[in-house]
Amino acid sequence: MPTKTTRPAPAQRAQPTKPPELQYTHTNCIAREMLVRVADKWSMYVIHTLASAGPLRFGELRRRVAGVSQRMLTVTLRGLERDGLVSRTIYPAVPPRVDYALTPLGATLRELVGALIEWSGAHLAEVDAARERYDAEQEKRHVAAGV
Repeated sequence: MPTKTTRPAPAQRAQPTKPPELQYTHTNCIAREMLVRVADKWSMYVIHTLASAGPLRFGELRRRVAGVSQRMLTVTLRGLERDGLVSRTIYPAVPPRVDYALTPLGATLRELVGALIEWSGAHLAEVDAARERYDAEQEKRHVAAGV
């Protein structure tokens, strides 16, 4: 009678090892949180505007960040302030005056984003060509499937 082979229990199976930059660490969690923070619709726009214009009052910032609602700008500024990317200075006046400015930490983030913008500009033709190939392939699949 042939012998029966048994599979190891799930806990005994070797788990694939993630690269260090994807492993669960405190640093990686903070990095993920920061990516979520700056990858939203408004954060980079606000950071860029403050870096270009310098300190701005809320109303002026809102006028310069086209399309942002008052609520979304408030939420965005609070998050950026919490993360140390934007500072908020209140001046004792009537009515109260509040200025928002990019912190030195926020300025370093803008430098990184500038590098990303340069990269995307340098590879625009390649990205466009890849998108065209993808769209053509999708169209072929739809035609073949009769969709």
